[in-house]
Amino acid sequence: MIFIGADHRGFELKEQLKKALIDEGYELSDLGNDHLDPNDDYVDFAIKVAKAVSEDEANKGILICGSGAGVDMAANKIPGIRSALVFDKAKAAQARSHEDANVISLPSDTLDTESALEIVKAFLQTNFSNEERHIRRLDKLKALENH
Repeated sequence: MIFIGADHRGFELKEQLKKALIDEGYELSDLGNDHLDPNDDYVDFAIKVAKAVSEDEANKGILICGSGAGVDMAANKIPGIRSALVFDKAKAAQARSHEDANVISLPSDTLDTESALEIVKAFLQTNFSNEERHIRRLDKLKALENH
């Protein structure tokens, strides 16, 4: 399952991405916000998405706020989450292939819908490489998380 969430600054981009991904056949669950609320907080949606993603290794998450940084920082506080703030397709693919990212954080202030969709599709269509060096590094991240 793919979970998506955004605050007020990411709301419009979330709605556009959600429609495009559903139209392409992706199974998506929108965890909010369900309306444009200028007083909402990115942390609330980042935590909802991150917790949902953490329940199953097959799950992925998409988070959006103005800078992307806020949702990324919040999501990475949840055990088992490896969120990556990305600005282009190549970095989205690398985050999956090298770091096994399970959440992608996007900056709505700098991405148009077409670019964001390309980034999300690269993230969703790229598999983890399973290379020994990447597994070793992920094990070190897990050790930090469990410390």
